Amino acid sequence: ENDAAVVYLRPETAQGIFVNFQNVMSSSRRKLPLGIAQTGKSFRNEITTGNFIFRSREFEQMEMEYFVKPGTDDHWFRHWLEQRFNWYVKLGIKKDNLRLRPHEKEELAHYAKGCYDVEYLFPMGWSELEGIANRADYDLTQHARFSGKDLSVFEEETKERFVPYVIEPSAGVDRSVL
Repeated sequence: ENDAAVVYLRPETAQGIFVNFQNVMSSSRRKLPLGIAQTGKSFRNEITTGNFIFRSREFEQMEMEYFVKPGTDDHWFRHWLEQRFNWYVKLGIKKDNLRLRPHEKEELAHYAKGCYDVEYLFPMGWSELEGIANRADYDLTQHARFSGKDLSVFEEETKERFVPYVIEPSAGVDRSVL
């Protein structure tokens, strides 16, 4: 009868990482690059039963936000593309059944500097196992803008202050198990 009971379920696990970024940086006293990872339930407002676990309302997701200095992001992006591809090979998947597919300009998310999917050749064709994105500084900049908190870091060696860029490997646990 009213919207007082309306709730929203999280569409990804990453937002908690961005919200807690400054706490992790100050309490761990770590320098960049720094990775924060988590796994948990994610929810989508879609369902396509014909696609089995590829479009379900609820799924287990593994994500890492790897914070890096701007200008080193291309190096770390390539690093995580290689690491994540090789993770599937180490699981025992034949390289011939895997590929890295770059996103075309028109399919890139508005915040992404670049994105690739690790795809597997399923009986029904190629489908995504994981996405690896260079999110640039979009997330921390947006959180800082709306929270009013400074989410930049100070690099003692260079005496520079900057907002870190983020490399994000994001994988569905269910798809990897399948």
